[in-house]
Amino acid sequence: MFAALAVGLGYSLMLVPNVELITVVIFLSGLTLGIRWGILVGAVSEFIFSAMNPLGSGLIFPPLLAAQITSMLFVGLVGGLLRPVFFKKNLSSFRVGTLGLTGFLLTFIFDSLTTLSYPIGSGFDWPQTWAIYLSGIGFTIIHQISNGIIFAVGVPAVVKYLS
Repeated sequence: MFAALAVGLGYSLMLVPNVELITVVIFLSGLTLGIRWGILVGAVSEFIFSAMNPLGSGLIFPPLLAAQITSMLFVGLVGGLLRPVFFKKNLSSFRVGTLGLTGFLLTFIFDSLTTLSYPIGSGFDWPQTWAIYLSGIGFTIIHQISNGIIFAVGVPAVVKYLS
């Protein structure tokens, strides 16, 4: 159900730039179901979302697909690891802030791996790779901030009903 929710929400917001709910759903799957299921949900969800994406299949560029899947299985893993910290009915404002930071950092990892997958997979040298990475920072920082907010608002709201 988590995988279906992640994919469905991913497609529903596909045309909204820098806003997505896949990451938070995968994190919640790890938080709710544990490490192994979080990893599985992350890998399966991202594979389906990317491979079947009507705006362009991830199957066309395997390094990008591998970076996406790796990033999202890591999100599920982190959700499972942080279960003892965040799977509580009531969270303090410090923990809510920490959730926001967690969402920001997980999205930073995703954005970094996926942005670097193109130049590395295409054989660019390091100066060119870093130039490509740095040129995308403005776009990715908005994604990271939006996911930080989504994590801080969404995770406590959902966990309150699941715990």
